Amino acid sequence: MSAGFADARCPSRHDRDLVLEQHAVVSLVRFRPCRLASPAQRIDTTTPPLTTLCRPGACARNQGNQPHPEGSMASEAFYRIREIIASQDMPADIDAMRKGIELTARPLPAGVTGEMVDANGVPCELQTPDETTGDAIVQYVHGGGYVAGSIGSHRNLTGHLALKLGCPVLSVDYRLAPEHPHPAPVEDSVAVYRWLLDRGYPADRIAIAGDSAGGGLTMSTLMMLRDVGLPLPAAAVPISPWVDMSGTGESAVTRSDRDPMVSAGDLTRITGVFLGPDGDPADPYASPLEGDLSGLPPLLIHCGDDEVLLSDSERLAHKARTSGVDVTLEVWPEMIHVWHSMAGLFPEADEGIARVAEYLGERLEV
Repeated sequence: MSAGFADARCPSRHDRDLVLEQHAVVSLVRFRPCRLASPAQRIDTTTPPLTTLCRPGACARNQGNQPHPEGSMASEAFYRIREIIASQDMPADIDAMRKGIELTARPLPAGVTGEMVDANGVPCELQTPDETTGDAIVQYVHGGGYVAGSIGSHRNLTGHLALKLGCPVLSVDYRLAPEHPHPAPVEDSVAVYRWLLDRGYPADRIAIAGDSAGGGLTMSTLMMLRDVGLPLPAAAVPISPWVDMSGTGESAVTRSDRDPMVSAGDLTRITGVFLGPDGDPADPYASPLEGDLSGLPPLLIHCGDDEVLLSDSERLAHKARTSGVDVTLEVWPEMIHVWHSMAGLFPEADEGIARVAEYLGERLEV
C-alpha cells in the first residue's frame, strides 16, 4: 500500500518528520492501522459475548488511499500518519531495524524525569513525573518482536503514561533475540519485578504493561510470577499483544489486506529468531495463549480492529475470562497498532494513553 494525499502531492517535510518521529513504531515489527472507540463502545468481557466494535463503514479499508475516508470518525491527523506509515518499507534485517529505531528515539515529554537504574542486573529507566504522590509504579516492557525496541524507542509512550497517571513508570531494557532468545526476556522481566518487591513496593501498588511483543511478555511475566509463588501485581495492560507464536489466529488472513504494517510471514520469521533453533512455539511462556491463565490479576487489553494480531487479543480475552480473570477487552476501530505510542501527534493516541491511565489509576488508587 502506498501513501496517497488528497492533493496528490509528495509527502511534505512536515509529513516526513511525523514519520521519522514515529518510525520506531513502524520499524519494530511493522504492524498495522485501526481506530478509536468511544467509552460507550468499549467491550467489558464480564458481559459475554466477546464481539468486535465497529460502526457501519468505520472499519472499511482506506479505499483508494484516501487520506481521510468518507464516514470515518478518526482524526485527519491520524489518517495522514497512517498513510505515510503504509508507504514505508520494513527494514531488511534486524541490525537495520535496530539502528532505525535508535535514530528516531524521542526524549521524555516535559514534566517527566528519567533515571537509569540497575534492577537485578537488568538496565531500566525510572521515569518519574514532576507531580507524583504515593508508592504506586508501573513496570513497562516495550514491543519490538523480541528482536528490537528499547527504552528510548518507547519513551514517548511511557513518558506520557507516567505524566497522565501521575506515578513513575519503570521501563525495562530486557535482553533481545537473536543474541538472547526465549526465555531471556521473561526471565529479565521477572527479575525486575523481584527488584521492585525488594525495594519495598507492595505488589498491590504495582502494575505491569507492555505493547506488542511486550504485551505477550506482560502475560508471560504474570504467569511466571504466579508459578514461582510471588505476589501478583494489582493489574496489567497488554496493548496489541502478540501471544500466539503458532500464528493460528484467523485475523492473520482476514485482516491481511487491511494491515499495512505486518504480515503473517513477518511474524513467522520473527518467531524463529525469538524462539531459537530449539524453541517450542507451544511453550506457554513464549505463547501465553497456550498457558494456564487462571489466578491472574485484572486485565485491560487494547487492540485495533484492523490488526493482523486482532485474534490474539480476542482469544486472550476469551480464555482469560473463562479462566476466571477480570478482563476488559477494548477493540478500537481504525486505530493503528500500538497507536498509544504516537501520543501528542493525534487525539486518539492521547485518548488511548488516557484510558490506560484511567484503568490503572483505579486499580493502583492514584
